[in-house]
Amino acid sequence: MKSRLKSSIYIFLTVFIIDQAVKYGFAHFNWDVQGSVMSLQLAYNYGVAFSMFSFLAHYLKYIQLGLVILGTLYLYKNQDVFKEYYFAIALLYAGGLSNILDRFTYGGVVDYFYWHYLFEFAIFNLADVIIDLAVVIIIYKQFKQGKKSNNKVCEN
Repeated sequence: MKSRLKSSIYIFLTVFIIDQAVKYGFAHFNWDVQGSVMSLQLAYNYGVAFSMFSFLAHYLKYIQLGLVILGTLYLYKNQDVFKEYYFAIALLYAGGLSNILDRFTYGGVVDYFYWHYLFEFAIFNLADVIIDLAVVIIIYKQFKQGKKSNNKVCEN
């Protein structure tokens, strides 16, 4: 358990620091670049995914922080879940807490990836990609475990 905790802390810190450094660059050094398929363009998201709930802009940081605290309490009480999903959890916390820190620091989440080839997509950031990756890993592991339990049931 201790090695998984150490690994997850290392993963968390690495991803969190990289994400915050990139966001700082966009927020303070005008790193905007226009491309034909995708652009790097500073935008602030005051809501959640696709700017939903932007009317809660001031309160979202507290709501999200509360959810992180509840998730942490759940993981503390269910350490077997943490053991199984520590890598994905580290990614999820790094991306989530980085976006929450943006809300406290900049008033909104710093976004900068802007896809605009053939269709326009919401502007997003590295933390969003990391969160999505964590969710994909969790779903994959759940699917894999489900197949294993189905095979055991069929064998009996």
